[in-house]
Amino acid sequence: MITVFGEGRGFRVVWLLEEMGLAHRLRPVDLLAGVEKDPEFLAINPAGFIPAIRDGDVTMVESIAIMEYLMARYGPTPLAPAPHDPAFPAYQQFLHLGEAGLAASVYFVVGARNFAPESERQNWSADQALDVFQTRLGLVTRQLAHTPYLAGERFTAADISVTYALELAQHGAGIALGDTEKSYIARTSAREAYRRAMETCQSRKAWFARTPVQ
Repeated sequence: MITVFGEGRGFRVVWLLEEMGLAHRLRPVDLLAGVEKDPEFLAINPAGFIPAIRDGDVTMVESIAIMEYLMARYGPTPLAPAPHDPAFPAYQQFLHLGEAGLAASVYFVVGARNFAPESERQNWSADQALDVFQTRLGLVTRQLAHTPYLAGERFTAADISVTYALELAQHGAGIALGDTEKSYIARTSAREAYRRAMETCQSRKAWFARTPVQ
């Protein structure tokens, strides 16, 4: 039984586990209450951020690294094209772009827009992070103009990575996406594994209900 600690980016991991049919449980982590009050979680990740996993004797953090571990450990899986597959370069690019280029930048926009004092919500750094997000989003838009999924004709873990980032932008920062991205999210979020993951991640489901997209 694989334990996933925390929602947030942990949704990527839960969704992947659902796609792969691997037994798992979600162990909530309340960051707002303060991780210093959660010694069990801090024993898993002393840095105090989510997600983390425990898989037998293995503990890991960082959502993309966790996804790569799970697919390598419990694969092969069509969610991860093999290196000789023509889809592999795009898969690798967008798997990592979903975090490094999209979610990591929009995360700071979410923080500024929702938690900073009113006078600091349009600060220079948040605007720079938004610009980084939007330029990287252009790569997604361009790819989706040619293929239904980011690695080509079939759904892969790259789509889990990027869908999470796009939904974070919509619900967390109020960013309006274009028709191409909206159609893409409609395709990926219609998957049964996505729906099962949302039922597991009840805090995320409630957050979406409170933050309708533009």
